[in-house]
Amino acid sequence: MASSIRLARPVIHNAARLSASRFIHRSWSLPRIEVQSKSLGPTNFKRYATSVTPHSTASDPAEVEALRCLEEGTMKLEEGDVQAAKTLYKRSAEIKRDASSLFNLGVTHYHLKEFDEAIAAWKESITLQPSSPDAHTNLASAYIISPVPRPDLALHHLHIASSLSPEDPEIAFNLAAVLEATGRLEEALEHYKRSREFGVERAAMHIRNVSAKILGQRMKDA
Repeated sequence: MASSIRLARPVIHNAARLSASRFIHRSWSLPRIEVQSKSLGPTNFKRYATSVTPHSTASDPAEVEALRCLEEGTMKLEEGDVQAAKTLYKRSAEIKRDASSLFNLGVTHYHLKEFDEAIAAWKESITLQPSSPDAHTNLASAYIISPVPRPDLALHHLHIASSLSPEDPEIAFNLAAVLEATGRLEEALEHYKRSREFGVERAAMHIRNVSAKILGQRMKDA
């Protein structure tokens, strides 16, 4: 699965989406692995998402240290040093447990193929910030790519992500891909069409393929 990342920075959640073959993006789009870093100012990473986190004055020394670790972790991740980034994000989460530090920690676990840990971090991040479509999308990706896939849980979180961000073409594509993989072709077709409508060109091929599968099933059942 290929990777495009969203990063979130101190006090703003900037995120990075990880696109793996995104399940079936190259059939599906893997987590938007948003690396959220609460930064004190904006930074340019690939694909940003703004956070609803209120601005913080970071007057508490512990919070300042947590933000420093979060910032340095984001820098390390951008440099490709995932292990160092994980250490820094983990330290940030230990000092101040919030959605951003846990989200980014999950990103590093995912990159290191530590899927159980990524799932745990993203679940906790969602508990703290349930309205993040990217966290739900990433969690779905981890459930799909883990050694014991859980497409049922992936669908659950993709449906939530879709309800939170109904015009996001990648979420629609990923939801369609999992629905197709689980044999729910009519629903898959609907979401591939939504994905195509919102700009995912490759969805057109999947629309043709799923339409052909549906036609084949109907002819077989006739």
